[in-house]
Amino acid sequence: MYKVSEFSKMTGLSKETLRYYAEIKLLEPVHIDPANNYRYYDNGSYLVGRLLVYLRRFNFSIQEMLTVVNDESFENLEQLIRAKKRDLEAEIQRIQTVIEEMDDFFEMGIGEDKND
Repeated sequence: MYKVSEFSKMTGLSKETLRYYAEIKLLEPVHIDPANNYRYYDNGSYLVGRLLVYLRRFNFSIQEMLTVVNDESFENLEQLIRAKKRDLEAEIQRIQTVIEEMDDFFEMGIGEDKND
């Protein structure tokens, strides 16, 4: 079992994030020592913690992460990640279009001082 500080270093999740995740029941400690309220995590918690790091990077919302974690079989995980990927690709295309429109705007000379 790992104390919060050890677990934080292992997973890359801050102590504050771990507290928040425990509060919302996303990643709860496997044991809380009644004598000192220290929270402990195990190897199973580590796997879920690392998964949550990736899901955060993949732009999953807290609600989406809760859905993934509550589906203990992770049966739909691949589908959810593929859907996120499609969303990101669409966002990239949208941003690229805006950049091209900005370039077109500048090429038209709008905004330049005509008195030069």
